[in-house]
Amino acid sequence: MRVRLLGSCVADSGRRQYVTSYLINDSVAIDAGCLGFWGAPQEQEAVKHVFLTHAHIDHTASLPIFVENAWTPAGDCATVYGSTETLDDVQKHIFNNQIWPDFIAISKTMPPFLRICRLKAEVAVQANGLTITPVQVNHVIPTFAFVVSDDEGAVIFGADSGPTERLWEIAHQTPKLRAVFLEACFPNSLTKLAEVSLHMTPEMFGREVAKIPAETKVIAVHIKVRYRAQVLRELHDLHLPNLEIGECEKDFNF
Repeated sequence: MRVRLLGSCVADSGRRQYVTSYLINDSVAIDAGCLGFWGAPQEQEAVKHVFLTHAHIDHTASLPIFVENAWTPAGDCATVYGSTETLDDVQKHIFNNQIWPDFIAISKTMPPFLRICRLKAEVAVQANGLTITPVQVNHVIPTFAFVVSDDEGAVIFGADSGPTERLWEIAHQTPKLRAVFLEACFPNSLTKLAEVSLHMTPEMFGREVAKIPAETKVIAVHIKVRYRAQVLRELHDLHLPNLEIGECEKDFNF
């Protein structure tokens, strides 16, 4: 499994992760914060499955751009997956004929721009040789993490979340778990903000790592750019043996 955290900034694109999109094996995406701004239209066309963790704009911002870029008259469009709440929000607030044309309605009368697939927690779906299982996590709106597995192993995309439990129970039940992408948004000095917004600080990150199966690589992501240097210092102070700092435009192979 090859995972790339897509860059979202022209300058210093590896480190300035303003929004979130992961690309798996060039054909499956987790979130669409910057998916529509990546690559050529033909490369976007190859992405046939887009899994949304939740509806916040840093995870959906470029979704309508992607859908338009990837469309061809052949009708072999992408499927967009998410919880009922997430997909309803996308319909209401993006594809509403105000912010963007209602591609969902248009797709019923012409070669489709996208297809919709509603996910249920802990019910796996198949996509391009991957098994993808949504797991509810602890955020301010309904949010799924995703456990993604193939014949070689599994990777968890932790999504935006405060401290959570069920995801780590499933992690311990997941064979050949190779890595977890886990957020570390705010420095410890902003713990109150992290608690209110259900994000995490390095201190909270360390407590979550203790719940993960030992020897699993943990990749810190979703670090607020303004506080990146401070967050990195605090993460390194945890002395976690399997910690890696996630950088954009880099391939992670599992």
